Amino acid sequence: MLNVIARFKEAARKQVLYRRTRQEIENMPLDIALDLGIYRGDADRIAREAVYGY
Repeated sequence: MLNVIARFKEAARKQVLYRRTRQEIENMPLDIALDLGIYRGDADRIAREAVYGY
């Protein structure tokens, strides 16, 4: 039972981290995004890869 609870906690933690990362990328100033080579329209993909690894 503890394993199931731990999995839910980890999934919730990752979901929060994903949303925060995606929001940060979407709200990044354009000049900084361009300097980093990031297209803000790819925020979903970038955040998913950063948090979930795929």
